[in-house]
Amino acid sequence: MKAITLRNIPAEVAKAIEHKAKESHASMNRAVVLLLEERLGIGAAKKKERVYHDLDHLIGTWSKEEADAFDKSLREQRKIDPEMWK
Repeated sequence: MKAITLRNIPAEVAKAIEHKAKESHASMNRAVVLLLEERLGIGAAKKKERVYHDLDHLIGTWSKEEADAFDKSLREQRKIDPEMWK
């Protein structure tokens, strides 16, 4: 395994690492690895659902009419055609 030395860690980051270590009952080193795994969505943290924020800027940009039209379209797509299931 690789070893990495970190220098000049901001106080706020160090505090977050310490909090993660206490929360996980782990060493500081293990806490850093856990935080990196969580952020990267790999390793033990991979089991957790990955959260994406790349489309957050679109939230709330539709008008009521656009949202209603979209919902109507979805409702139509979700209808089951009994003829297709015979």
